[in-house]
Parts: sequence; structure tokens; C-alpha cells
Amino acid sequence: MAKRYRTRLTVDEYLELPETVTPMELVHGVVRDAPSPEFPHQSVVTRLGTLLYAHVRQLGLGRVCLAPIDVVLDASKALVVQPDIVFVSSARLPIIRARIWGAPDLVVEVLSPRTALRDRTTKLGWYRQHGVLEYWLVDVDRQSVDVIDLTQSNHVVRFSGRASIRSAVLDQWADSADTIFDL
Repeated sequence: MAKRYRTRLTVDEYLELPETVTPMELVHGVVRDAPSPEFPHQSVVTRLGTLLYAHVRQLGLGRVCLAPIDVVLDASKALVVQPDIVFVSSARLPIIRARIWGAPDLVVEVLSPRTALRDRTTKLGWYRQHGVLEYWLVDVDRQSVDVIDLTQSNHVVRFSGRASIRSAVLDQWADSADTIFDL
């Protein structure tokens, strides 16, 4: 990832940068930006985001948002991420202001070759540490979804094919992995 900023920034300084759709994150004061994701990645984000949005809206469960949206995990450590998809439950809607200030209930990352290792390790640790309840890792190449329960020592269940994806956070969700990859 390219670094366009030569000095460390605070969260307030980062949030004052010009609005952009370029994927960016603030990692301990350092701005990290990258080229936009490839078409298969964005196609899956769009499909899954649409399905999640419809499900959440129909049941009145909260809010779903697609990247880019800043999620301020830790203002004091200047840690701001932009997950591919986030869900914030109705009970926790006050964390949504112009940005999301705190941990969403559910975070979804669609894996890309450039980011897969970081999503599976570093971001997993941040999300667990800062209170995300559930983390989905969507693998476009394998057409699978790993659902990680961050409240139970990273318990992972992999879903693929016709198997309905089960979620503790969205307990009425019943779409299959095949539905997500129906491109």
C-alpha cells in the first residue's frame, strides 16, 4: 500500500482530509491507501451488501453500510478502518454519527490477494480487541465464507455451496454461500 502522507496524523486530522472513495485507513497515525479492489471483489461486496441490507431492513435490525465508511476503533491510538461491509444493531445505533465511532456488531471483509493475510491476522486481532462480535471473511476464489465468533475465542465455521450461513449476530439469516457468489 502506498503512503501519501509523511507525518503521523491524529483521528481528527485524518477526518479533516478531503472526502474520497479511495480505500484508506489510519493505522496508528499512518495513512494507508490502496488501489480500488478488483471487479470480482466489488461484485461480491455489492451482492452480499444488498442481501444483508434487505434482511436487516425487513426485520428492523439496525443499519448496514458498504465501504468506504470510516470505523474509528480507537481514537487514542489513531486506528480507523474501512471494512467492506458493516452492520450495527438497533441497540447500538448511537455509535453512528458522520462516521462509526466504535465496533460494529458484524464486520465483513472480502478477501483480496493483497489484503488476505492482513484481514486474517492483523484486522482479526483489532476487531476482537475492540469489541466486534462477529467477523465474516469472504473468499471469492474458494467461494466460501468463514464466520468467526469473536466472543468465543475466534470459533470459525466455514460455509460453502448450498449450506445456509449461520450467524449469531443475524440469527435469522439463512442465505447460502452460493447466493452470495451468484455473479
